[in-house]
Amino acid sequence: MTREPSKSKAAMWMGGWLSLMLIVAVAGRESLRELNVFQVMEVRSVLGLLMLWPIVQLNGGLSAMKTTRPLAHVARNLVHYLAQLGWFYGLTLIPLSQLVSIEFTMPIWIAIMAAFFLGERMTVWKIVAIVLGLIGVLVIVRPAVATVNPGQVIALAAALGFGISIILIKSLTRTESSLRIIFWMIVVQSAAGLIPAIYLWQWPTAQVWIWLVMVAFCGTFSHFCMARALLYADATVVVPMDFLRVPLSAIIGWLLYAEQIDVYTALGAALILAGNMLNLKGPAPLRAPVPS
Repeated sequence: MTREPSKSKAAMWMGGWLSLMLIVAVAGRESLRELNVFQVMEVRSVLGLLMLWPIVQLNGGLSAMKTTRPLAHVARNLVHYLAQLGWFYGLTLIPLSQLVSIEFTMPIWIAIMAAFFLGERMTVWKIVAIVLGLIGVLVIVRPAVATVNPGQVIALAAALGFGISIILIKSLTRTESSLRIIFWMIVVQSAAGLIPAIYLWQWPTAQVWIWLVMVAFCGTFSHFCMARALLYADATVVVPMDFLRVPLSAIIGWLLYAEQIDVYTALGAALILAGNMLNLKGPAPLRAPVPS
């Protein structure tokens, strides 16, 4: 399932991802004030399937969702499920700006894994991006200065999981439609979280149901946007387009939750973002030979 490369179209779809993920962060935090993370994840998946179902029907129904790569879907979505659990749990432990800043190490892991598993070229700029990103994480976490917050470790592990997930999505887009990728994501994650969600179940209040619906809608269709973006550009180009989520998340955290941004988080985020921007630089064009 390939498309003519287009950074502008990839950027358009990543704009949808950016907007929806900012809403997920707020709605997820509000939901977790009353519910456990397993329940939020399960309700998100079940409601997401109900929302997606009309689109599935309009695109050929269940027969169109058949896949020749079931193991790839299961592997991708189990990794993504664990990463999302860590991300939502991290929302309750550390400030939103810090969580998103650490999450932005994801392009670092993607650059490394894309070079090894997808054959994408590892340029000098990508290597510099990796180094800057790692330094940025060390500045934010500061392991030698104080005890590392468990939320920071969980956020870092979630970022690694998201990176693996993106690489697997990029592989799936070569043969699978965006709709089929999202459908199997919801099915696999619904099955994975069913037992712990039932065991820990408590009925949400009416207000929390509103937040859960927002998590389900934005969480489901944000991944549709991501899958579409990956049709038009390499993973190492698509994901850094999400860099605006760092300052926007910091602003939201400040406005809604009175979260202060310390100088280390700001400096670390700046280094990570600088690396991501360098990662967007394309290879230098080859010069035409001079006629003799």
